[in-house]
Amino acid sequence: MDICTMDGDVRMHGKAATVYVVSASGDSYRPENGTVTIHPYTRKWEPQTMQIVREVTIRWNDPPGPDAPGCTVTHDVPAVVFSSGGYLANFFHAMTDGIIPLFNTAREFDGRVQLVATNYDSKWLAKFKDILAALSNYPVIDFDADDEVRCFPSVRVGTESHKELGIIPALSRKGYTMTDFRDFLRSAYSLKREWMTPVNITSGDRPRLVMVSRRRSREIANEVEAIATATQVGFEVVSAGPEVVSDMARFAEVVNSCDVILGVHGAGLTNLVFLPRNGTVMQIVPWGDMRWASFSAFGAPTADMGLRYVEYEATAEETTLKYIYPRDHAVFTDPRSIQRQGFGVAWETFFNGQNVTLDIDRFRGVMQQIYQSVTIT
Repeated sequence: MDICTMDGDVRMHGKAATVYVVSASGDSYRPENGTVTIHPYTRKWEPQTMQIVREVTIRWNDPPGPDAPGCTVTHDVPAVVFSSGGYLANFFHAMTDGIIPLFNTAREFDGRVQLVATNYDSKWLAKFKDILAALSNYPVIDFDADDEVRCFPSVRVGTESHKELGIIPALSRKGYTMTDFRDFLRSAYSLKREWMTPVNITSGDRPRLVMVSRRRSREIANEVEAIATATQVGFEVVSAGPEVVSDMARFAEVVNSCDVILGVHGAGLTNLVFLPRNGTVMQIVPWGDMRWASFSAFGAPTADMGLRYVEYEATAEETTLKYIYPRDHAVFTDPRSIQRQGFGVAWETFFNGQNVTLDIDRFRGVMQQIYQSVTIT
């Protein structure tokens, strides 16, 4: 991440992609050479990502020079400039690159903050309208199309990001935690359950399990059989395909009503953020030595969210790659050699190129262990 925080007389001209620091107070940022540029998006280690995010120029004009335009609109609240572009169309990236950093940056203002979006994406903003409305009392401004010169008492360009799907409290300006973030989400969507308590099966109740279904890649090829098995073990299973997951507010309620979320590695598992505390996340890791990447994305973050994590790593017998490649192919004998050919090759081979056919007996054993952990008699 990189962030510039400016306090004083700060003016913003969106169409010119420029923020003017006319006079600064306190420890406000002052570019040494008069200007600095920022892409207000996380993932700074990815130059290709920065190329698709609009650059914002910050100019230091003290005293005001001829290129410091006069105010046409004056605001009495601070502004936070962020990008709704990049990879935010993907739900995982929407959360880890967009929403969590935006919460970490803007939440402290308790609604009295003006959000300003570069790479303005009306569909993305509509999808996350409940979250954005909980962060700011004002409509999001389209930075790129805005021809007003807006004057603010304070402006932050960029958002505060620490790690994938997480916040490091010691680094957070206000000491926020992922518990704080999940409490915020629960409030934004009016979700009922903060905690998952073990289900008393003597009452006839069943623990609820939501199975996130994928299409076209990393599908559970024998999903119907897997659902039947989980049901036989004792779960009430909710099957959630893309058409269900796309309704953000509705699906947040569904996940919050469940005790377990299960799915093959992919963006849909990001919905674990809505699971009640003490809930269980079961990630099915595809074949191809993908455990580290899968755990980093959805395993490691669960501890800070108060969730349990169970991992099911597909074997060579459970991947549909066995119908494409012979067993002496590097896909099976040396998966890392495929990964060393570059992200694109690894992605097409192991992420987009396979589905998973679960070993039902093995799957049943894992389901029984989870069932025992979420029930009491």
